[in-house]
Amino acid sequence: MLSGCSMLVDKHVEWETVEPETYPVLTAVGYAPVTTQYGDTDTQKMLMAMKASKLDAYRELAEQVYGQRIEGAQSVSNLVMQNEALKASVDGVIRGARVVKSYPVGEDTYATELELDMEQVYNIYLSTAKPQRIKNIQYY
Repeated sequence: MLSGCSMLVDKHVEWETVEPETYPVLTAVGYAPVTTQYGDTDTQKMLMAMKASKLDAYRELAEQVYGQRIEGAQSVSNLVMQNEALKASVDGVIRGARVVKSYPVGEDTYATELELDMEQVYNIYLSTAKPQRIKNIQYY
């Protein structure tokens, strides 16, 4: 029975690369407080806030690309709600993002804006794995 399935695959099929019709550009902004950062000086704290805001912006991009996993749990005892927990996480690799702007907001917050051009992501993807489909072949 398994050998019957292999007969459906034509070994002489030609493949072509599939390119999307449009490429969206995703944007994300990350924020971080300055005074709560670890550091001996205000300059060190500001640099740490800059890095933290960049990581927060990357997390935001990963949420847009891969979605966010939400896990919830509740416990009830004697028909009375005892405990409720909610956990959110995101996991993914972001390639090709660029920092648009990094700047202070107010007196104690730093912000970083990132941009992810999906055309550049597609080109990076092509350099590692080529998405393909069967070519339309005309036989004469």
